[in-house]
Amino acid sequence: MLDILETMNRWLAEERDVALATVANTWGSAPRREGSKMGVSGDMGRVDAAPPSMIGSVSGGCVEGAVVEEAIAGLRDGKPRLLKFGVADDLAWEVGLTCGGSIEVFVEPLDAMWWDALAELARKDRFGVTVAIMEGEHIGEKVLLDRDDAVLYRSPKLDDDLLSEMQTVAAGCNRSGIIAMGETRVMVDLQVERPHLILVGGVHVAIPLQAMATEVGFRVSIIDPRAAFASDERFPDVANILHSYPDKALPQLGLDRSTYLAVLTHDPKIDDKALITALPAGIPYVGVLSSGRTHRQRVARLKEAGLSDDLIAQIRTPIGIDIGAGTPEEIAVCILAEIIAVRNGM
Repeated sequence: MLDILETMNRWLAEERDVALATVANTWGSAPRREGSKMGVSGDMGRVDAAPPSMIGSVSGGCVEGAVVEEAIAGLRDGKPRLLKFGVADDLAWEVGLTCGGSIEVFVEPLDAMWWDALAELARKDRFGVTVAIMEGEHIGEKVLLDRDDAVLYRSPKLDDDLLSEMQTVAAGCNRSGIIAMGETRVMVDLQVERPHLILVGGVHVAIPLQAMATEVGFRVSIIDPRAAFASDERFPDVANILHSYPDKALPQLGLDRSTYLAVLTHDPKIDDKALITALPAGIPYVGVLSSGRTHRQRVARLKEAGLSDDLIAQIRTPIGIDIGAGTPEEIAVCILAEIIAVRNGM
């Protein structure tokens, strides 16, 4: 959503006609996941209207062209529609389904009030879940809930019975996609918090790593008690820079299921404090930049500090996927690749 947010908001401020396409379901190989969005803008009331504009994507090829046409049709008739594209292997590359497959895309005239509520969650990096009806007389009606199941938005015509069913569906879902709600299919669309990459050490490799991680959607924080290493000049685009030791800084930033930690300093006074603090929190990724010999010495220190073998075994070191990396930029690639693989359950 963040990749289209600014443009969509500008279109709305300019009072343009806007439609939204969302990947609702996929089978086989698809380059865009459920929940991926594309905005389409067209000026329906003007004879001299400019050609439609688009932002974002729902596949990787000519599916977009068909979706734009349906989005413009939806702006004309005011009706949402669920589109299905099936692709054989020999045609797959032409429409961006890299190994063949099918996708369903929900296209609707944008509900500006719902979008404003969802955009507010995105700006604050908060969780939200939308449940929208995909078929029948109630197609397009939706509800947006926050992490506490509070209703942030509901379609004006959505009755209480349907609302209650949709709330039940939302409570039982942990991923985006289409599911059955009785005899009706609904789309669950999760707006999740951005993953948080914490880098311990403002070392050289951290500079390309934070840039690459930010580019692919991570929120990045730097911890380093050495102010010369972690400076605004070296890291102008990070969310946080903390000039304290990790045992103090990590609790300030928070350690949860969306936190990924890369420990990079080679200084036991810094690195060990990070590991002793982070490992008991059960975060999904803890990687350390070090050699085998250095890690054996580290393991002895961590055991002496009271960490169990099971906790120590969570450490990924040498950090990153082995691609023979040599430069800081190449090392950053291999670290980020491993983090993304863990995030994707690989």
